[in-house]
Amino acid sequence: MVAKTLFGFEDLLADELTQLGALYVKKGTRNVSFSGDKGFMYKCNLGLRTAVKILKPIHSFNVNSEKELYDKLYAMDWSKYLKATGTLAVDATIHSDLFTHSLYIAQKTKDAIVDKFRDTEGVRPNVDLKFPDIKINVHIDRRKCTISLDSSGDSLHKRGYKTATNIAPINEVLAAGLIMLSGWDGQTDFMDQCVVREPC
Repeated sequence: MVAKTLFGFEDLLADELTQLGALYVKKGTRNVSFSGDKGFMYKCNLGLRTAVKILKPIHSFNVNSEKELYDKLYAMDWSKYLKATGTLAVDATIHSDLFTHSLYIAQKTKDAIVDKFRDTEGVRPNVDLKFPDIKINVHIDRRKCTISLDSSGDSLHKRGYKTATNIAPINEVLAAGLIMLSGWDGQTDFMDQCVVREPC
């Protein structure tokens, strides 16, 4: 599996994963890969403070053209993950000189999936950006394409405890990471000395 995070928080996330019981923890750029079972995946979604998403890779391949990308996506057995009458959403992250537009790659991925269902079953899944049955993540790094199932849905900083926000709220993942980097022990009072002043 892969836990995505903010740049600079990789060490923090790796430590969190290790403390939670992850195996084979390996840091990348804005992500940490690890091993665990389905129950551990749920545990990560609930317990990791510095993770943005938890992805489960299902396939990877090299790609050298738009057509090759479409063909390899089309060749996958999508029926293992989605019913023809189901719904899906696709997002993409691109770090490649071959492809430059992530929304376009997400669209091509969706096209390959729905075309496969239409050709094999005569029915195609629909897109649902709010509540899809599955959310698919496409990550292209240079020529390597990794297809993952997104187990988190919305970003983990939106885990639902807030009913309202104030003006310019700080992202919860960012806030948690900054507090962890500060070295706060969790026992003493926590305050910003630049803001809090002694009364005159």
